[in-house]
Amino acid sequence: MGLDDTSSEEDYPVETYIKGISMGLADLVPGVSGGTIALILGIYERLILAIKSIDLKFILYAFQGIFNRDYIKKAKQNFLSVDLVFLLPLAGGIATAIFGASRIMVFFRYNYPAFINSFFFGLILISAVLVYFRIEESNLRTFLSGIFGFTFSFLYVYVFLFTGVGDVFSTHSLPMVFFSGFLAICAMILPGISGAFILIFLGQYDYMLNALQSISQKWPVVLVFLMGAGVSLLTFSRILSFMLKKYHPETLFFLTGLMIGALGLPFVNVLEAPGVPGDTFVVIGSVLSGLVGVLVLVFLERGR
Repeated sequence: MGLDDTSSEEDYPVETYIKGISMGLADLVPGVSGGTIALILGIYERLILAIKSIDLKFILYAFQGIFNRDYIKKAKQNFLSVDLVFLLPLAGGIATAIFGASRIMVFFRYNYPAFINSFFFGLILISAVLVYFRIEESNLRTFLSGIFGFTFSFLYVYVFLFTGVGDVFSTHSLPMVFFSGFLAICAMILPGISGAFILIFLGQYDYMLNALQSISQKWPVVLVFLMGAGVSLLTFSRILSFMLKKYHPETLFFLTGLMIGALGLPFVNVLEAPGVPGDTFVVIGSVLSGLVGVLVLVFLERGR
């Protein structure tokens, strides 16, 4: 997975903000990763380095500065070492897109479930294929990693979710919301796998979309989700970076298997939608929607 070199680019906050909007829109759609968009737009390496530059020691230094003014200088230096010129407008763009477009996604999820789920199916399918073709090494160990990912997600979807046993894992308790934010943000920064896919996998996608629409009442839910995402960025993202560096083929094989095994996820509820089983228009529209999902990701990949 080659990384782009953006260290020599000048900083244009408006341009970075617009790129953030593109990433935010991608993060709302299962199968399209914000990391993929960052790679296409040439900011992926800077994004990873900027995340790694975040060091919360400045909080400790600021507290120590109450007793020793030398620590105030350390706190300032530590804080300014973070690439805020890049991160702030990028985060602003991502937030704008997610809050602005979530209403549109809710509309399609409730009014055209067959079409939007078929679109998601196409995205997830082609995303798995594209991740697979990025794998440079194939052997028994990497193959077993893919089998493990496939088996895990297949059992989760077709045994736990379809039988209702897995409902206990899809609760909307605050610990589960925190855990969802923790995992989703890692996927969002990975080229190839979507944070929205993780939320669908955990049964939190629609719940979080609705929470965004009712944020005045559901702000504790959104806050806990963001806390999970923040903790993940500062901790697990580093572990994920290590896994990709040390066990790159195995990690990608696992992600590929995870997505293929979970291809039935978009259709967990769609068969219950009115008119789906026998409506010719819905069937044709669903097939076309799936093809559009495939073409969108192929187009984005070719732009990379």
